[in-house]
Amino acid sequence: MATVLASGRSVVDDLAGRLREGIRTSGSLVILAAEASYFAATDIVARRFSWSEFLLQAWFMTRVSLLPTILVAIPFGVITSVQIGGVANQIGAISFSGAVNGIGVLRQGAPLVTSLMIAGAVGSAICSDLGARTVREEVDAMKVMGINPVQRLVAPRVVAALLVALLLTVVVAMAAMTTAFVMNVGTGNVSAGTYLESFVSFSQPTDLILAELKALIFGFIATVVAAHKGLTARGGPKGVADGVNQAVVLSVILLAVVNVALTQVYVMLVPSGVA
Repeated sequence: MATVLASGRSVVDDLAGRLREGIRTSGSLVILAAEASYFAATDIVARRFSWSEFLLQAWFMTRVSLLPTILVAIPFGVITSVQIGGVANQIGAISFSGAVNGIGVLRQGAPLVTSLMIAGAVGSAICSDLGARTVREEVDAMKVMGINPVQRLVAPRVVAALLVALLLTVVVAMAAMTTAFVMNVGTGNVSAGTYLESFVSFSQPTDLILAELKALIFGFIATVVAAHKGLTARGGPKGVADGVNQAVVLSVILLAVVNVALTQVYVMLVPSGVA
């Protein structure tokens, strides 16, 4: 006999319900992503894109995420340089620490730190804003007036998130790589020329392309998830708070899965790179 939960439902029914809800959420996310992309592209081409909303959201995203992102990037560079420097010193490969530090930060660290900051700081703000509009029935009022909320609210935020993610990735990479450089060269483990020469010798233009591509995809996913949870918020302030929590958790999970997939694809397509 199936185990019965406190709610009176069996475990099988509960799992089936969660599975159906997950499928519905996945479908809704895909639809919202397609609609936001369509409206953003068509509005820009037709010159009716809400540039004022775009600039407002881009400034807001930069303001709330720039300083926390830098503050996270600096200790990330310290940890990376200490760990990699210690292992490289043990195996006698300290001269290659610049390449390992730089490429690791560029390929993995910079886009991941940026995406987590966007999912945490920016995504939570987007979800709470759209959620508050939803529970106050402002979104329903827009629909009654013939205004598509995805076109008016979501599309400018998606485009703004793409731009901010690209710029923040460069900032994170520079902050983390500069910190790693100072830690390795400042402690006398390796000379500045050797450190920079190893990075220049092993790094490739595709490393920067991969980092920016990851930033675009991660920023897009985090924004779409936050917008979806905000537009589907129900139940007043508690529903908005639950939506914010769900948006951050779901974004982090999706970003981790997509990061693994992109990294594997890159390694298969560019086998000559340093994985």
